[in-house]
Amino acid sequence: MHHLPLLINISIALAAAFVGGILARRVKLPAIVGYLLAGIAIGPFTPGFVGDTDTISQLAELGVIFLMFGVGLHFSFSDLWKVRKIAIPGAVLQMLLGTLAGFVLSQFWGWSPAAGITMGLGISIASTVVLLRGLMDNNLLNTPHGRVAVGWLVMEDLATVLILILMPALSPRGGGFALSALGLTLVKAGAFAAIMFLIGKRFIPWLLDRIAHTRSRELFILAILVITLATALGASEIFAVSLALGAFVAGAIVSESPLSHQVGADVLPFREAFAVLFFVSVGMLVNPVFLIQHLGQVFLLTLVVVFGKIFINLFLGFFIPGQAKTFMVVAAGLSQIGEFTFIVGQAGLMLGLLDRNQYSLILAAALLSITVNPWMYRLIPVAEKTLKGIPWIWKRLDRHAALPATEEKEGEHPVVLVGYGRVGGHLLSVLRSLEIPVKVIEADLERVEMLNEENVPVLYGDAANSEVLTHAHLEHAKALVVSVPEEAATEMIVSAAHDTNPNLPIIARAATEEGIQRLAELGASFVVHPELEGGLEMVRHTLLELGLPRREVDEYAEQVRIKRYEALNEYSSAQPLVRNILRAIGEIEITWIEVPDDSPLVGHTLAESDLRGKTGASVVAMVRDQKLNANPKSSTKFQAGDRIGIIGDSAQIFAVEAYLRSGE
Repeated sequence: MHHLPLLINISIALAAAFVGGILARRVKLPAIVGYLLAGIAIGPFTPGFVGDTDTISQLAELGVIFLMFGVGLHFSFSDLWKVRKIAIPGAVLQMLLGTLAGFVLSQFWGWSPAAGITMGLGISIASTVVLLRGLMDNNLLNTPHGRVAVGWLVMEDLATVLILILMPALSPRGGGFALSALGLTLVKAGAFAAIMFLIGKRFIPWLLDRIAHTRSRELFILAILVITLATALGASEIFAVSLALGAFVAGAIVSESPLSHQVGADVLPFREAFAVLFFVSVGMLVNPVFLIQHLGQVFLLTLVVVFGKIFINLFLGFFIPGQAKTFMVVAAGLSQIGEFTFIVGQAGLMLGLLDRNQYSLILAAALLSITVNPWMYRLIPVAEKTLKGIPWIWKRLDRHAALPATEEKEGEHPVVLVGYGRVGGHLLSVLRSLEIPVKVIEADLERVEMLNEENVPVLYGDAANSEVLTHAHLEHAKALVVSVPEEAATEMIVSAAHDTNPNLPIIARAATEEGIQRLAELGASFVVHPELEGGLEMVRHTLLELGLPRREVDEYAEQVRIKRYEALNEYSSAQPLVRNILRAIGEIEITWIEVPDDSPLVGHTLAESDLRGKTGASVVAMVRDQKLNANPKSSTKFQAGDRIGIIGDSAQIFAVEAYLRSGE
């Protein structure tokens, strides 16, 4: 029998996390709560299977690396700049006051100053995952208040990186709080950042571009992993700064590449998987017996994290001009701690700034604060009503400083086209000729470069991965066209798009007749089967050439379409109308004809020409000097260069052309 301790530990940890995550979501809690409880269940302090803490902790380091790489990849100075007047001073002051509150509480418990500062820093940082989920669940993410909260958190993320830089210098193992050690750490971190942004900023995007041109998905993913891990390890081994800082810088540099959306999509599975192991490893350090014995401390620290941070954030509203609602949203969203607290806490544990029992207290407070956070949003209307009842407080808190307007992307790119092949290329040409803005998502880098040269907005990436699809802003689009030939990819795109915007019209391409049914069930509004349409056109023209009546031929083609596309309710319900329209189009043609300069009809009125009596066709419109005259009067005279709109069948149109040339 094989002895596979690593595989066993990974399997058990992931299985426990899966069960814990499912249970957490069933009771409407963030999945992270389930992952932490799973770690407690397989930890050394509970009966049953005991995971190898060292093995899982080493795997958890990969979780830290990929988490910080993701932070760097999505870090946006522009988002922070838009809300800088509130988010920057607010985040800085909140972290200082939060750290002070944690430090004071730790001294009341008799902790060392280093442990108190570490705990204070840890509880001052909120969880990005929990904040974004809370804002989305309460429809606040795309509001001005939500944007301030996100910018506030971006500032906290940046501060976390600085904290991780400084912590080794503050460690007792490194000589205490010596200014020389602190200065050396900052110099090393500065040298690392300078080299990466001067050299890496050119080399890494260039390397990714070259790898993408190989058209090998495996090589592209390997390149991302090598860049991420090599940068993190290089930062740690060569410059003696944290793995987290190296990963953050790598992500920030990659974010400058036009391939960053696909990088984010490809690294997402690794980030999620190893992040789960990270949360499990954190839970394994929690001693439930110790927490039960110190319930008072757990409860008190949780109160400081939840209500202490709410009070601090609302208190800052008295000094930072803004809207009361904004500070209430920020207070509710940031009244929790999560993954960055764990990262700071683990760094403190490894550096000897914290012991395991102290870390367990912080983790318990994180678990409880995440659990109660959804209810904090429900207190916003209550708090608003209460504060309005105290006029002098409300007047001071609600000073209505100008907030960044919510970005309205609606109408900017009403059509999103996935796949720029032969089919997509034809559609793009038509839409551009009609001056309808289009955004293209394409996985072929050479096509992306060609579209960039033509100034067509384009995203590089595999749209079958919803991470890429989210950057197309489908919630503001008016139509999505999926023209990729692979049916499996089309089904994934349609499903993700329908989940994002259930009201979005989706026109999809089916590769098989069976795919029509599946795409309709997944949310496609209209499905086109190119082979079926091509075959019907060949049959139609063949039957017409054999002399069969147009009406019967079109009726046959329409019946075939109805049978094949019966999965689409919209199409089936419109069968009579579609059939009548097809008959009309087949039997009547509307054509624009220009009156020749030497036409014998020039100078004669419509009544005098008797065009309808001579040819059977009717004049329904006339364009003269770029002005349209709909349904011209019988007294209107023909002039050279007039364009007349004629309605009639093919034979009648031919007769009109002859009559205009010769008068016969």
